[in-house]
Amino acid sequence: MMKWFWQLLLVLGLSGLASAMAQQNSTPEQAQAMVKKAIAFYQAHGREKTIAAVSDPAGPFNERDLYVVMYDLKGTVISHGANKKLIGKNIIDLKDADGVMIVKEQLAAGQGKNGGWVNYRWPHPVSKEMGKKSMYNEIVEDVMFACGIYR
Repeated sequence: MMKWFWQLLLVLGLSGLASAMAQQNSTPEQAQAMVKKAIAFYQAHGREKTIAAVSDPAGPFNERDLYVVMYDLKGTVISHGANKKLIGKNIIDLKDADGVMIVKEQLAAGQGKNGGWVNYRWPHPVSKEMGKKSMYNEIVEDVMFACGIYR
């Protein structure tokens, strides 16, 4: 009986650890690195290959809770690693629950010399719960690349 009890505790403990690890959020450095990786790919392979790679859920720009989004400078989604339904839609007036003009702020932040961050609230892609999100944005030519983290 005692052996069964310890085995049960071990299984429960390991499943709790696996669950906690699966829910671990990415870091700001990882999001920024993902944008830099997408920009390097864009510069090496061009616009069309980058659009396809970013939109591929199994591609190199979609990991755990990280995914890249590409916008034109008017706020139209060119490519999206988590929601293909948004591709081709202009979302310049998108607001979060607190009234943050997400895409307008992203475009402003992305114009900085070293890119920039925007904070807002957004559903987590894994847990689906509303959470705090920070999105790193960087503009190259006429494309804004963005990737965010959940805090």
